[in-house]
Amino acid sequence: MMEKMLIDKKLTTLTEKIITDENFKISAEEALYLTELPDRDIFDLIACANKIRRHYKGDAVVTCSITNAKSGLCSEDCAFCAQSVHHRTNISTYPLLGEEELVAKALDLYTRGATEYSMVTSGYMLNDEEIEVICRAARRIKEMTGMIICSSLGILTYDRAKKLKESGITNYHHNLETARSFFSHICTTHDYEDDVETVRVAKEVGFRVCSGGILGMGESWEQRVELALTIRELDVDSIPINFLNPIEGTRMEGRPLLSPREALKCIALFRFINPKKDITICGGREVTLRDLQGLIFAAGANGFLIGNYLTTLGRDIESDIKLIEDLGLVTRRDG
Repeated sequence: MMEKMLIDKKLTTLTEKIITDENFKISAEEALYLTELPDRDIFDLIACANKIRRHYKGDAVVTCSITNAKSGLCSEDCAFCAQSVHHRTNISTYPLLGEEELVAKALDLYTRGATEYSMVTSGYMLNDEEIEVICRAARRIKEMTGMIICSSLGILTYDRAKKLKESGITNYHHNLETARSFFSHICTTHDYEDDVETVRVAKEVGFRVCSGGILGMGESWEQRVELALTIRELDVDSIPINFLNPIEGTRMEGRPLLSPREALKCIALFRFINPKKDITICGGREVTLRDLQGLIFAAGANGFLIGNYLTTLGRDIESDIKLIEDLGLVTRRDG
């Protein structure tokens, strides 16, 4: 006789609490309990995360896009990054793109289905002249497309943040990358608090703030919970989850990929801890999840980055837009 399989009672209880009480927050201990569920319960965990996603986010999918607006020669020594001067990689390096090219890239992505556009630059922070170029491009893109405009320009001062906000940029992206307790294993050239403070500055001037990290760099499940809780404490609006795609020439080049099941479990964990926030799946999606990419939404995500990444290629945009349609979801265009 086949053993009767029941859904874990604590899992269902936590799910119902999150759905029925908007003020309920799971504890670190409860989050760790979820990470310890056996592999046979992975689809139960995903199903519960999906219920939370649908309750708070509906069936609308955020489709972000980025352009590598300034590439390479970064002074920071982040272990995963192909753009660091501390690594020997084969990426192209170039200064900040001109205003015309930044606008042209936005228009191309807009016509292909992107609803958000982010200008991303390498380096610790931009200078005043570079900030001016970004601001001029943002004004034109906003006028021509109405796209949600995001930027990821490194460390921010209050005055620069205010200037960017006044140009029409509404979203600011700045990842914490990993848990505070693991950060020294990833980066030694700046302090974790520098990144936290930039998130706080961006919130203070009124940006919609996007901050997450990269999973699969050797951190423990406890540290994944720590990162998710730090993000919850900062009350960011959107959480990008990346999976390490080891780049030859970086300190992370020999690390194995996360398994698809572990990656899906990570997404579900972040949904349980941050039930009301946008959760978007970004770098490493294709190589980590392979044929299971469509399950990111069932696992709790409500968005993904379409098109290419900073130094690696993504799937073609049309395939991702078709995936949304095939799943009966819709593209969110209201920001």
